[in-house]
Amino acid sequence: MKRQAIVALTASALVTVSMVVAAPTSSADLVTHCVGTGGAVTVPGDLLVPAGESCTLDGTTVTGNVRVSAGSNLIVSGGTFQRDVQVALDGYLDVTDTTVTGQIMVAAGGFGAFLRGSETGGITLAPQGGTTVQGFLFVDDTTINGNVTSGVGEFSLTGAQITGNLSTDGAYYTDLVDSFLDGTLSVRNNATGSVVCGSAVQGAATFGTNQGGIQLGPNGNLDSCGSGGFFGRDVTISGTTGRTVVDDNIINGRLVLEANDPVAEVAGNNRIRGGIVGDHDEPGTARPAGTGRDRATDRAGERRAGAVQAAADAGRARL
Repeated sequence: MKRQAIVALTASALVTVSMVVAAPTSSADLVTHCVGTGGAVTVPGDLLVPAGESCTLDGTTVTGNVRVSAGSNLIVSGGTFQRDVQVALDGYLDVTDTTVTGQIMVAAGGFGAFLRGSETGGITLAPQGGTTVQGFLFVDDTTINGNVTSGVGEFSLTGAQITGNLSTDGAYYTDLVDSFLDGTLSVRNNATGSVVCGSAVQGAATFGTNQGGIQLGPNGNLDSCGSGGFFGRDVTISGTTGRTVVDDNIINGRLVLEANDPVAEVAGNNRIRGGIVGDHDEPGTARPAGTGRDRATDRAGERRAGAVQAAADAGRARL
């Protein structure tokens, strides 16, 4: 079953061609403003997408930092960014087959980031703060060299390889599918729970005070899932409101279950080296339905299409 979006789409405005290079100062490099489309060139210094504008890049290298301003869009294919990428309020970042040497940081109220077939440093989504935009991180077939942290929104990683830790607190949901996580996994206070499916988590995994349920492996009711996973150390699930299902997993530690309502369902096909601590039932016992949700990749696709059209209408940016 799919997840349901909670954030309204923000329409992209049409833009005009513009490229501005600021003179260097003692504390700043060149800053190139991108509005429109750019190709396989090297941009020295920083790149800025001005507020409310759209920029699409194909094969572009940026030697400095990249900033996506409030309400703007940056769509990149085959790019190389040698430093950090920052996304501001209602900003959108969409990268395909791109390398980001530094970190990706989405500010409070950022529309979100979508990464496909790429490689990046650590990723941070800031808490919502006073904004109404929840934000999201969608990752597909991407390597993340560092920690991944979120305090907001929809959080879905498929085919990801993460060298650090993954931690969310106060997100809408956290899903890890067909992925490898070298560090620890911490999912706390998610509004509609978490799914871990077909993934390997080397460190300890902790799920605390989540609503909507927890699904580790198949046969839950949060999302479709083909197989269980591997957990290299203890798995702790506590304070969950909603259905918790643990099915077809290898846990090279203990499974600790505390104060879940209803109690967790643990299938007999799990292999748990350290045994089970806490109350649990066999699957099949009547349980309340979970909170089925749609992943909101559709709104990311709509935002992307609008940005690509806006950049094309703006014409060639003189990078």
